[in-house]
Amino acid sequence: MKPDEEFQRRRRARNWAILGALVALVVLFYFISVARLLRS
Repeated sequence: MKPDEEFQRRRRARNWAILGALVALVVLFYFISVARLLRS
């Protein structure tokens, strides 16, 4: 594998990790909001 292909693959993996973290945060905030609404 060429070095630039390896770089692209690593960057794509990092992008997926960032996307996963963002989605997890959104889900977390959603559940916190729902819990607060149901509690009040």
